[in-house]
Amino acid sequence: MRLFGRNGALRAALLTVLLVVAVPSRADPPSSATPFSEIFAQLAARLLEDVVNISTTQANTAPAAKPGADAPPANPGTQLDEFFRDFFGDRGAPGGANGLAPPVASLGSGFIIDPSGLIVTNNHVIANAEQITVTLSDNTTLEAHVVGRDPVSDLALLKVDAKTPLPAARWGDSTKARVGDWVLAIGNPFGLGGTVTSGIISATARDIHAGPYDDFLQTDASINRGNSGGPMFDLNGDVIGINTAIYSPSGGSIGIGFAIPSASARPIIDQLRATGKVERGWIGAHIQPVTDDIAEAIGLAKSRGAMIASIDPASPAAQAKLQPGDVILTYDGKPVDRSRQLPRLVADTRPDKAVRLSIWRDGKALDVELKVAALDPDRPVPPPPEPEKPAAPPTVDALGLKLARLTEDLRKQFSLPEAAKGVVIVDVPANSAAANQGLRPGDLLVAVGQIAVAKPEDVQQKAAAAKKIARKNLLVRVERDGTTRFVALPVEGG
Repeated sequence: MRLFGRNGALRAALLTVLLVVAVPSRADPPSSATPFSEIFAQLAARLLEDVVNISTTQANTAPAAKPGADAPPANPGTQLDEFFRDFFGDRGAPGGANGLAPPVASLGSGFIIDPSGLIVTNNHVIANAEQITVTLSDNTTLEAHVVGRDPVSDLALLKVDAKTPLPAARWGDSTKARVGDWVLAIGNPFGLGGTVTSGIISATARDIHAGPYDDFLQTDASINRGNSGGPMFDLNGDVIGINTAIYSPSGGSIGIGFAIPSASARPIIDQLRATGKVERGWIGAHIQPVTDDIAEAIGLAKSRGAMIASIDPASPAAQAKLQPGDVILTYDGKPVDRSRQLPRLVADTRPDKAVRLSIWRDGKALDVELKVAALDPDRPVPPPPEPEKPAAPPTVDALGLKLARLTEDLRKQFSLPEAAKGVVIVDVPANSAAANQGLRPGDLLVAVGQIAVAKPEDVQQKAAAAKKIARKNLLVRVERDGTTRFVALPVEGG
């Protein structure tokens, strides 16, 4: 384009437009012609007092390192092995009383949400702390106690007893956040105190494999050690995220940071405030994504929803007669476009609430109602059944696999449990579609679609029937070590 090169006046006018933005404020709103630098300065001046520094100490029961020896690592670890969370380091003179290492200290951030002294931070900032100290923007230090914490979402709520009402941040609506929106991050990087950085929202709904409810905002605003628990503000000065993690091969910011969205955090904080704990819904259905191949195999026009891979006995899903292979398309009136949306929808549901699901089964949509139960975080996992004695088989070729009846010899060969049913996969050709799906000898092919199979010929017949109606893929249910999932395999094999 030569638009800017040939027309300097137009370029200057457009640049002026880019540098002008209207920003509502609780105090003195800037005019619609306020430049970015002034907007950021006004926001920082107003918002810095809402943010606090958090330091903690915890007793270190490990022996002090001897001179010249390697000290034990101070970082207690986090759920994010490949992501960096907060920095834990030694904060005292070498050695300690009774031959123990000095206390371990951590630094983090938080923000005030109520003038009475309620403060939000990350759970990992205060985990295992014996003492929590909060430093306000005017350098006042106060002891804090934990109102409640939720390790699953990595959120915690603290309380300090202040002599006068404190300034408090205002929650914003993260669901309105767009990629490209400007944000400010305020926190305590490297223990330096209130530090303001700016950037944009780089992505939304990020899954970084930190937990079952991942839905992070990603930003390129500089977030470093000590920023955890601090707020991410939009240009209205409202909190739309809680800075929690960064991707950092080097240990410092490389412009990939993650914040818990306010839409996810606020209901959890409200529960912690009311009861000191978080109660989540549970339906007892284990799910997997619906790939394009699976969608084609079951007759869905496009890949969407969450496919049920298995169901816990006596769970709400079992009582509602849901089946493995069902695809949940909507939950309580909300569409399920991606499978990982469903765990959060269920978790956010009040236990004992009756919800309606739209599911896809046998090529058509059905409505099912179930009553959500409370999630027990300590729900026991049933022990694997005892193995049974084994017997021997011929093989059959189907879907590019070699299949055999389940016999005593095969049970022994592949250590299959007594309760195992289905057809045994005895060979998976290298570089085949099945191999690319991760199938291997010893896996059990237990169903085609939702129809259980007991012998290899059943699979052959289903493949032949699918070929007649010009279906490219056939959905099969595979079990390994008691866990089932669905895969779509080419009817022609390969």
